[in-house]
Amino acid sequence: MKRLCSPVLALLFLATSPVQASDLQIPVIKDGEAQIIKELEDSDYWIRHDLWVETEFDLDGDGKLDRMHVSVTRPTQTDTQSLKLPVIYNSSPYFAGTTGADESYFWDARQELGAEPPKRSAAPAIEREGTRPIISKRHVKDWLPRGFVVVHSSAPGTGLSQGCPTVGDDPEALAPKAVIDWLCGRGKGFTEPFGGEPVEAYWSSGKVGMTGTSYNGTIPLAAATTGVEGLEVIIPVAPNTSYYHYYRSNGLVRHPGGYLGEDIDILYDFIHSGGDEEIRAYCDCHIRDEQMMANQDRATGDYNDFWYSRDYLNRVDGVKAAVLMAHAFNDWNVVPEHSIRIYEALKKNGVETQLFMHQGGHGGPPPISMMNRWFTHYLYGEDNGVEKGSKSWIVREKDERTKPTEYPEYPHPEAKDVMVYPVPGAPQRGRLRTSPLTEPITETLIDNFSFPGEALAQAEYTEHRLIYATPELSEPVHLSGTPRIKLRLACDRPAANLSVWLVSLPWNTKKNSKITDNIITRGWADPQNIESMRESKPLVPGQFYDIEFDLQPDDQVIAKGQQIGLMVFSSDRDYTLHPTPGTKLTIDLQHTQLSLPVVGGTLPLESQD
Repeated sequence: MKRLCSPVLALLFLATSPVQASDLQIPVIKDGEAQIIKELEDSDYWIRHDLWVETEFDLDGDGKLDRMHVSVTRPTQTDTQSLKLPVIYNSSPYFAGTTGADESYFWDARQELGAEPPKRSAAPAIEREGTRPIISKRHVKDWLPRGFVVVHSSAPGTGLSQGCPTVGDDPEALAPKAVIDWLCGRGKGFTEPFGGEPVEAYWSSGKVGMTGTSYNGTIPLAAATTGVEGLEVIIPVAPNTSYYHYYRSNGLVRHPGGYLGEDIDILYDFIHSGGDEEIRAYCDCHIRDEQMMANQDRATGDYNDFWYSRDYLNRVDGVKAAVLMAHAFNDWNVVPEHSIRIYEALKKNGVETQLFMHQGGHGGPPPISMMNRWFTHYLYGEDNGVEKGSKSWIVREKDERTKPTEYPEYPHPEAKDVMVYPVPGAPQRGRLRTSPLTEPITETLIDNFSFPGEALAQAEYTEHRLIYATPELSEPVHLSGTPRIKLRLACDRPAANLSVWLVSLPWNTKKNSKITDNIITRGWADPQNIESMRESKPLVPGQFYDIEFDLQPDDQVIAKGQQIGLMVFSSDRDYTLHPTPGTKLTIDLQHTQLSLPVVGGTLPLESQD
C-alpha cells in the first residue's frame, strides 16, 4: 500500500525536523482541552497530499463507482514517529467554486399562486477553482497544532470528485461515509481518479469528528445518519436538515432569506463544478431536469417523496455519533427549526447531544474552547465531563457569541404557553390581551407584495396588514420555545400566501439597532394545505377555515417597556411568491389566538382590559 511520502521526502523530514531528538507526546491536554503544541505549529513540517476514495454509487453513468477527491494535512510526526492521530473532517460542495449569487438565472418570484412558473435562464458553467493537493485550508490552523489530522473532501459532482450533485439525497450521506470508512481502514483509496495505486490512512487512529457551517454543516449530519463506525462526534453549524423546510413552509413556496427565487435546481447549478462537458450534460439531464425540476413543484409547494428523501429527520434514527448542534435564532437563511427539530429527535433517541444557539444571523460556530472539549473528549477519550454539562447554551442579546449562558435544557424548563388574543383596530393597530373576544368580529387585509414586512410593521395606517400589540411590558419577558398561531380566515380567491411576524414595538430605526431589536420570529403557511401537506385543496372564496402552525423557535428576552406585536399579512416580499396584488384575507378575531412560550408563565403588562 502506498504511503504518499517518498523516501527522499522522509529523509528530508528526518534531517530538518526540530522534534527528532525525542518522541513528541500528543495530545497535550489542560483543563479538558487539547493544547497547541509548539512543534506542530510550523506549516513547513506538515505533510499535504490528496487521493480519491471509492464510493458505492455511480451517479454519472460511466459504469464505474464514483470516487471522491480527498485532501489530507497532517503532522510530519505521523511518518517520522509513526503517530496515529484522530481526524477532523470537513466536506463541502463549495471548495472548487460556485456560479455566484447572480439572480438573473433565479426563478422569477412574480408568479400567480398555483400556476406553473415562468421559465428561467440557464445558469453559467462554473470555472473550477483550486489546485492539488490542497482542497481547502479551513480548520487546519485550529486543529492540526492541537494534535489532529485535518481532512477535506469535495462533495459528489463538485471539484475533482466524480458523480453528480444530488443536493440532500442518499449520495451526500454515502460519500462522506466512504471517506470515513477509508479513514478507519475499511474503504478503498487511490492515488488517481481512475486506476492508480492503493492508499492507506495508516496515520489515522480510526476516530473521526466532523464540523462545518451551512451546507458544510449539513454533510456531517448526513454522514452521521448512516451510523458509520468511527464517526464519534459531529458539530454541525447552521445545517440545512430538510430541503423542504429550506425552500417551502407549511405547503407554501418560501425562499431562503437573501435568495428570493432560489430553489433546489438552482442550488444544483450553483455547486455543479465537477465533471467534463459530457458528464455535466448527463448529470444535468438525469439529476437536475428529470428529478429536481420535475418534482420540486413551484406551483403548489406541496410535500412529496422527492422532498421526503431530502429530510434528515426521516433518517435521524441512524445517528450514533455525539452531536453538538449550533445555530442562530435570527438565521433567516437556514431558519432555526432546522437544528431544533433534529436536537429534539436526538434527545428522544438517547443520543448524547447539546445545543448552542446565538442571537445573530446565518452561521457562527460555538466558541473554539467548547468545540475543543467535544473533540478532545470524543476523539482522544479525555474524561473532561463534557457529556455531563448543561444541555443548552444560549448567547444572550447583549453578549459576545463566545460567552453563552448555560441553561438546563431548551426550551427553558420553566417556559409555559401563554395565550393572547387580538382586539380589533384595523387599519391601524389593534391590541393583544390575555382574554378572548366574546363576540365574532372580523377584520380584512389586502395583499400587496410591494411593501416589505418591515414597512408594514412600522406603518401607522395601512390596509395591507393586520397588527395587534400587547400593552407595554412592566418587566422583561423571556420567551423560550416555539410560538404557535391559530387563525380562522376566509379568502376571496382560491389561493393566498399567509405570513405571520412576531415583532417587538416600538420599532427601533436607529443605526445601532441590533438584529434582536425588532423581529422576534416569523412563520409562513399555505391555507390550501390545512388538511394535508401532500395535497393542496383550492379555497372556497368566502368560506372560513381554521389553520394553525408553528412560528420559528426562539429564545429571546423582550425588554421592559416594549410591546409584543402580532402581524398577519399575505405575501412576504422577501420570502414568498409575488402574486398580483388585491387578494383579500378576512380574519375572524374571536377564533384567533397566539401561544407564547413565556418563562415563568406570566406576561407582566402595564395595563390589561
